[in-house]
Amino acid sequence: MNDNRKHADTRVYDLVVVGASFAGLIAARTAAHRGLKVAVLDAKTEPGSRVRTTGILVKVAVEECDIPSALTRKIPGVRLYAPNGKNIDLFAPGYYFLATDTPAIMRWLAREAARAGADLFFGARFEDATLSDDHVHIHDLDLKARYLLGADGAKSRVAQAFNLGCNSEFLIGMETEYEETPTVDPDFLHCFVDSALAPGYLGWVVPGANMTQVGLAVSDGVFGAKRKPDMTAFLKRIDPTFALWNCEVKAKRSGPIPCGGLVSPIGSHRVLLTGDAAGLVSPLTAGGIRFAFQYGRRVGAVISEYLQDGGADPAALMAGEYPTFGLKTWMRRAWSAAPPNMLINASLFTPPMRALAQWIYFQKRGGASSKSMMSIAATTQP
Repeated sequence: MNDNRKHADTRVYDLVVVGASFAGLIAARTAAHRGLKVAVLDAKTEPGSRVRTTGILVKVAVEECDIPSALTRKIPGVRLYAPNGKNIDLFAPGYYFLATDTPAIMRWLAREAARAGADLFFGARFEDATLSDDHVHIHDLDLKARYLLGADGAKSRVAQAFNLGCNSEFLIGMETEYEETPTVDPDFLHCFVDSALAPGYLGWVVPGANMTQVGLAVSDGVFGAKRKPDMTAFLKRIDPTFALWNCEVKAKRSGPIPCGGLVSPIGSHRVLLTGDAAGLVSPLTAGGIRFAFQYGRRVGAVISEYLQDGGADPAALMAGEYPTFGLKTWMRRAWSAAPPNMLINASLFTPPMRALAQWIYFQKRGGASSKSMMSIAATTQP
């Protein structure tokens, strides 16, 4: 890994990736393996710092990118809590989630990209660039690129510099990382639906990889209203069950999560967006790591084919391949209206809502179970 601040001459790369994100590092690794001269730029001081995600991987994400098992924890089910304290346990045979040591995974991905031949520049903030016929000029960093990939997050500087689509709808999330605690059942992602505490999204308690993660996210509001997560109120709600008040706090994080679907345009001549920068985050579940793995690898391959073999223009090609999230976008906007808790309590345990929850969490993956796919715990939290 290199320090961008000491260079005398302009350096020329085939591909410059802005953002050492999941998508950016996967794309860099793929392109470097295919013979491109690749650089990755990131304002962070090192790849594991300033992580803003819970880092939950769905099974299909693991199928896209093998992750070292030592950095993960397998979780087979979801326990969904209604505002009145009742809960539903959800499973799909053969399916699971992985909680992760996300900073460690980011460092591992960075090492993998570097081993493939990519140059990684941390402490390198992308501010602006200009485009000529055959190169993108990144003036402040004395770099030229035959292609520029923006993988720089929800509020992408690359998108702003080249007048590309920008995310405009967000969830606002907060998370606290605690020491690992035995009060959290390790077989479940614990998800709390409550329009008073988490309007437009939910709260969660995750038995993480050698830690416990507790978070809350709210939609940014509808009709001009602004919302903020109230972590104090959420902790008060869950503390009788999980007793986190006596646990050591290891880290805190917060930030925006794009939830408006694919941005437009996603690219122009010699410039493309991917990952959160492109809005490749499910509007309904706010999950984006799966898409980062899948499309990070894909855009690395497509850009390589374009530069090496005269392949199709990557921006035009990916505009047809990136998901548009049509139905999920409308479902997200409906949920952002925050239906009253009375309605949630009355409907969550009905067969249609159980089926919807199963689809949201498991996307109909896994076969039928000889036992009920869901069981209702009739107890109410204190």
